[in-house]
Amino acid sequence: MDWMAWTLPTATFFVIIAATLVTFTVLAIKFPEVPRIGILRIETTRGDRLFITLLGSAFLNLAWLGLFSAPQWGALIVCLFYAIAVFRWV
Repeated sequence: MDWMAWTLPTATFFVIIAATLVTFTVLAIKFPEVPRIGILRIETTRGDRLFITLLGSAFLNLAWLGLFSAPQWGALIVCLFYAIAVFRWV
Protein backbone atom coordinates (compact mmCIF):
# COMPACT_ATOMS: atom_id res chain seq x y z
CA MET A 1 0.00 0.00 0.00
CA ASP A 2 2.02 2.92 -1.25
CA TRP A 3 -0.76 5.47 -0.91
CA MET A 4 -0.91 5.41 2.88
CA ALA A 5 1.94 6.22 5.24
CA TRP A 6 1.42 3.63 7.96
CA THR A 7 3.54 5.16 10.64
CA LEU A 8 3.20 4.33 14.32
CA PRO A 9 1.14 7.50 15.06
CA THR A 10 -1.21 6.69 12.17
CA ALA A 11 -1.71 3.11 13.30
CA THR A 12 -2.15 4.23 16.92
CA PHE A 13 -4.82 6.72 15.87
CA PHE A 14 -6.89 4.07 14.09
CA VAL A 15 -6.44 1.54 16.90
CA ILE A 16 -7.64 4.09 19.47
CA ILE A 17 -10.69 4.99 17.36
CA ALA A 18 -11.56 1.30 16.91
CA ALA A 19 -11.09 0.61 20.64
CA THR A 20 -13.30 3.59 21.49
CA LEU A 21 -16.07 2.34 19.20
CA VAL A 22 -15.88 -1.16 20.69
CA THR A 23 -15.92 0.28 24.23
CA PHE A 24 -18.97 2.43 23.48
CA THR A 25 -20.74 -0.55 21.92
CA VAL A 26 -20.13 -2.66 25.02
CA LEU A 27 -21.28 0.20 27.26
CA ALA A 28 -24.46 0.59 25.20
CA ILE A 29 -25.21 -3.12 25.60
CA LYS A 30 -24.41 -3.31 29.32
CA PHE A 31 -25.88 0.05 30.28
CA PRO A 32 -28.70 1.07 27.92
CA GLU A 33 -28.52 4.68 26.89
CA VAL A 34 -31.06 7.27 27.93
CA PRO A 35 -31.15 10.28 25.61
CA ARG A 36 -30.74 13.63 27.30
CA ILE A 37 -31.19 17.23 26.23
CA GLY A 38 -28.17 19.49 26.69
CA ILE A 39 -27.23 23.00 25.68
CA LEU A 40 -27.86 22.28 22.00
CA ARG A 41 -31.52 21.53 22.86
CA ILE A 42 -31.47 18.23 20.97
CA GLU A 43 -31.63 14.70 22.34
CA THR A 44 -28.21 13.10 22.35
CA THR A 45 -26.93 9.71 23.43
CA ARG A 46 -23.38 8.67 24.32
CA GLY A 47 -22.76 7.74 20.69
CA ASP A 48 -24.03 11.10 19.45
CA ARG A 49 -21.73 12.93 21.86
CA LEU A 50 -18.80 10.76 20.75
CA PHE A 51 -19.52 11.66 17.11
CA ILE A 52 -19.75 15.37 17.95
CA THR A 53 -16.48 15.10 19.87
CA LEU A 54 -14.63 13.33 17.04
CA LEU A 55 -15.93 15.74 14.40
CA GLY A 56 -15.14 18.81 16.47
CA SER A 57 -11.70 17.47 17.35
CA ALA A 58 -10.90 17.01 13.67
CA PHE A 59 -11.74 20.66 13.00
CA LEU A 60 -9.82 21.82 16.07
CA ASN A 61 -6.73 19.94 14.87
CA LEU A 62 -7.04 21.40 11.38
CA ALA A 63 -7.41 24.91 12.81
CA TRP A 64 -4.40 24.32 15.05
CA LEU A 65 -2.31 23.30 12.04
CA GLY A 66 -3.41 26.36 10.09
CA LEU A 67 -3.16 28.99 12.80
CA PHE A 68 -0.29 28.00 15.08
CA SER A 69 3.25 26.83 14.61
CA ALA A 70 3.13 25.07 17.98
CA PRO A 71 3.43 21.28 18.28
CA GLN A 72 0.28 19.26 17.71
CA TRP A 73 0.31 18.13 21.35
CA GLY A 74 -1.30 21.46 22.20
CA ALA A 75 -4.26 20.63 19.98
CA LEU A 76 -4.57 17.26 21.72
CA ILE A 77 -4.89 19.03 25.07
CA VAL A 78 -7.49 21.44 23.66
CA CYS A 79 -9.42 18.46 22.23
CA LEU A 80 -9.36 16.71 25.61
CA PHE A 81 -11.02 19.71 27.27
CA TYR A 82 -13.45 19.95 24.34
CA ALA A 83 -14.39 16.27 24.79
CA ILE A 84 -14.97 16.74 28.51
CA ALA A 85 -17.22 19.73 27.78
CA VAL A 86 -19.21 17.88 25.12
CA PHE A 87 -19.83 14.84 27.30
CA ARG A 88 -20.72 17.05 30.25
CA TRP A 89 -23.02 19.65 28.68
CA VAL A 90 -24.21 18.54 25.23
